[in-house]
Amino acid sequence: MTAKRRSGGRPRLTEGKRTKKIDVRFTEDEFKIILELEANLGMNRTDLIRLRILSDAQNIVINARELIGLVDSIGTEMAHCANNINQLAKHANILKKMGKTDPAVTERFSSLLTAYLQCQQSLEIAFRQIIRLAGR
Repeated sequence: MTAKRRSGGRPRLTEGKRTKKIDVRFTEDEFKIILELEANLGMNRTDLIRLRILSDAQNIVINARELIGLVDSIGTEMAHCANNINQLAKHANILKKMGKTDPAVTERFSSLLTAYLQCQQSLEIAFRQIIRLAGR
């Protein structure tokens, strides 16, 4: 007897076959939102959920533990910089009282302090953006 051949139908997928399944439970209110989106967008639930989860997934998902560690280390470095600035300012004031200040050093300190403040403002803006993205 010969092997039975397939007659017609869709050819078998060799790549891109979806074999993994995830079960998700929703509250009644969450499910109503999904049904509304399904009706408004004209998509089935599977494609809708897949699209919402996988589109820009790398940009949306934040590893909170890693983020907090990085923010903590940045805060520590900023504190060290601020401490150094205070020490330099104290030393400059002592030299000023003694009449031994060099105008070039004062100008250089002023420019470095300005750069530090700009860097600090840039960090504040970046943190605000991270907080906004995390709140989505």
